[in-house]
Amino acid sequence: MYFDTHAHYDDRAFDADREALLQGLGEGAVKLIIDPGCDVLSSRKALELAERFDFVYAAVGLHPEELDKYSPESFEEICSMARHPRCVAIGEIGLDYYWDASHKEEQKALFRRQIELALELDKPVIVHDREAHGDCLEIVRDYPGLRGVFHCYSGSAEMAKELLKLGWYLGFDGPVTYKNARKALEVLELCPMDRMLMETDSPYLSPVPMRGKRNDSSNLKYVAEKIAQVKGISPEQAAAITLENGCRLFGIERA
Repeated sequence: MYFDTHAHYDDRAFDADREALLQGLGEGAVKLIIDPGCDVLSSRKALELAERFDFVYAAVGLHPEELDKYSPESFEEICSMARHPRCVAIGEIGLDYYWDASHKEEQKALFRRQIELALELDKPVIVHDREAHGDCLEIVRDYPGLRGVFHCYSGSAEMAKELLKLGWYLGFDGPVTYKNARKALEVLELCPMDRMLMETDSPYLSPVPMRGKRNDSSNLKYVAEKIAQVKGISPEQAAAITLENGCRLFGIERA
């Protein structure tokens, strides 16, 4: 039984078969999914999916790549949606210096504002950190009461150790199956089983052997197999432990 803690089923890549795909996933081994928004529209769509499918939950937030969509009005909409009972986290939020290194201060200000929203509502955050490792770590250190996950963790082993000491979870996706995954595997080796989550980031980051194709939550089995190989456990154990971790972090009670 799998918990995909990060999948964008609101994405247009699923427009042709979204309903049928989600219906099939829910009838199979995927027991829970979190769909994180990246702006007002995708956050709204994520909530709509969470209202229609009882195994789907939403997160809402303004992604750093969507900085140009920020306004007082858009932030107020995020604040309103964050109070929806099907919203279990604030995300996907954070810093991205790969796509935009010219507005670092604006990104940091938006990140902090959404962290403060999460603390106000007592919800975890889903952090996007791309080539902004030092600044992300510095910011989350300023909020000792904050909890959450560094999605598709791509930082160093040293930074991972610091985050784990602070109580953070790390998200592992398809890239752990890639041939050049040396750094990701090093982090996977040191991460305790009770602090890891499995993700797909669908429709992106398909694992081997599905690399290059549209990703979906059924491919979590390949991530589970890699975790099992590194940790010396069975794929079923990897799935069960990460499902429990996700429920604990996001406050989801399973029937």
